[in-house]
Amino acid sequence: MSTPIGRTRTRGVETLSLDATDTRNALSSALVGDLAKALADCAEDPEVRAVVLTHTGTTFCAGADLRDPPDPDALVGLLRQIVELPRPVLARVTGHVRAGGLGLLAACDISAAATGATFAFTEVRIGVAPAVISLPVVPRADPRALARYYLTGERFGPAEAVRLGLLTVTGDDVDDALAPVLDGLRRSCPQALAETKALLTARVLETFDRDAAELTALSARLFTSAQAREGMTAFLQKRDAAWVV
Repeated sequence: MSTPIGRTRTRGVETLSLDATDTRNALSSALVGDLAKALADCAEDPEVRAVVLTHTGTTFCAGADLRDPPDPDALVGLLRQIVELPRPVLARVTGHVRAGGLGLLAACDISAAATGATFAFTEVRIGVAPAVISLPVVPRADPRALARYYLTGERFGPAEAVRLGLLTVTGDDVDDALAPVLDGLRRSCPQALAETKALLTARVLETFDRDAAELTALSARLFTSAQAREGMTAFLQKRDAAWVV
């Protein structure tokens, strides 16, 4: 059975909701495929003015599904699809975002989170690196601050995520924070939105063109390494990995 992606539409705004709460919306091969299909449908539908990517449950996305990880090429394709979509894509977060989930967040054009949301690049704690997700993250984030959170896996809050450049806005009520943004998009010409988005994402797409093959290979190599096997096993068994001192 495929992973469900909830879909609703209100006044030209299509909301796609990650709805795999049993895996904390982890990026499985099924979820990546279903989300890619839903985004493709939005790109072809002239009635869609903008796309909101959100979630059910307490987690926006827990990162890669360690039991059913997506092919790295498929994840690259999904992230690029969000960046290239000829509609603005907005992230709406009310819960936790980890690892690959931050790649989704960075690929979006505008992102908003409630004040209770938390974020972490946890890859280093399971023996891998934030390789593929660096394609949208690195061009958009502050490099000095990013170095700290990439290297330590520390958790941080939405105010810090705004400072890093990973979030656009945060507020107690994420829908209140997004309301003026959605109003502006609904008042904007579709052709102008598409062309303006292309201007804004050109630098990000240059990173995809230059680095995607290298980072995909790095991801594949690390995920099959002995240290990654230990890190993932420790994570699933809820224990410290062997290297923790």
